[in-house]
Amino acid sequence: QVQLVESGGGLVQPGGSLRLSCAASGFMFSAYEMNWYRQAPEKERALVATISRAGERTNYADSAKGRFTISRDNGKNTVYLQMNSLKPEDTAVYYCNAIILGNNRWGQGTQVTVSS
Repeated sequence: QVQLVESGGGLVQPGGSLRLSCAASGFMFSAYEMNWYRQAPEKERALVATISRAGERTNYADSAKGRFTISRDNGKNTVYLQMNSLKPEDTAVYYCNAIILGNNRWGQGTQVTVSS
């Protein structure tokens, strides 16, 4: 069955960095675009970044441009989100996502807290 397992979240000071990972299994990872979303308390889940199947194209929310980098390793069935220059407003649960055969698939999420 499809599984997406995020890791790498934690508590970081403003200006710090974190690298999130999402390990995928149960589907042909290299055949699907992958996404990172985030959901802050009392806010809607929002798209952060997208990467194409081979990784040659990426797109970012305005809030992530210039600070976050999405990447993937199809040999390891893993997608990453490198987050630099973190701000308190980046505090959220971060989710890995793929749309597989028309169905939205989500991981369990990983908490990122940016605070001094």
